[in-house]
Amino acid sequence: MPARGTPTSLRRSPNNVQRLREDQLLTKAELARKAGVSALTVTRVERGAECRVDTKRKIILALGLQPVDKAKVFGDVAPRRSAAPAFAGRKRF
Repeated sequence: MPARGTPTSLRRSPNNVQRLREDQLLTKAELARKAGVSALTVTRVERGAECRVDTKRKIILALGLQPVDKAKVFGDVAPRRSAAPAFAGRKRF
C-alpha cells in the first residue's frame, strides 16, 4: 500500500498487460505503436502505474479486446471515491 501523500501516478495496481502482450508475441514497442501511446507509457502501465481511462481503452483495443473486457486486462478496480460527499460532516457558515 502506498504511503500517505504518494502521488496518484506512483501508486501501483497489478494488471495483466504484460502477460497478454507476451501471449500475442508483441514487443512493448509494437503494442505502443498499435495503441498510439509511447513505449514508456506501456512500461509504466505494465509496472502497475495508474493511467488515464483513455490510455487503458487504447491498450485494450490494441490487444484485440473490447472495452467490456477491461477486467481481463486491468482487473476489478475499486472506485476511488467514497459514496459520501467530500464535504459531509463539515459545517457550512
